[in-house]
Amino acid sequence: MTLLAKIKIENVVASTTLGEELDLQSIALSLDGAEYEPEQFPGLIYRLKEPKTATLLFRSGKVVCTGAKSLPHVEIAITKVAKQIEKAGIKIKVKPKIEVQNIVASSDLGQEINLNAIAISLGLERVEYEPEQFPGLVYRLDSPKVVVLLFGSGKLVCTGAKHVEDVSVAVDKITEELKAAGLLR
Repeated sequence: MTLLAKIKIENVVASTTLGEELDLQSIALSLDGAEYEPEQFPGLIYRLKEPKTATLLFRSGKVVCTGAKSLPHVEIAITKVAKQIEKAGIKIKVKPKIEVQNIVASSDLGQEINLNAIAISLGLERVEYEPEQFPGLVYRLDSPKVVVLLFGSGKLVCTGAKHVEDVSVAVDKITEELKAAGLLR
């Protein structure tokens, strides 16, 4: 892996289960700052300042953590929330198994790029580019299975990754393809 570009993780979305059905009403009353309005949204929203995340708790026991900048931050956030729920007297599974659902990351190719030329060169079966609708080019990779948004500035956003390595593989792959096509120095 050459890792030609610097990659910044913007958001890690992960889920787990706390095993038991949760009484969201009593959790909402015992967690300071918890937001629970079942008529608006079926889950309880609990935000942490450190790491800056939002954790969604559902009655089924399913938990979704969003906003983390790394997998360790997800683990810290879910552990903190689980401990606070236990402090409130609600028993849960000790070590929740965390599963990454989506990693969103950004990078920069370091130069402006011609999206029209890229759309033609990369082929229409994997590319969507409608500048009147959206300023970026949508490029779907099969391996790793991610979607990359390329912008004329050379900036890009990768979404759909399950592992951080998937992002660097995707960025390297795109960089190589664009260089091979003469579209990137």
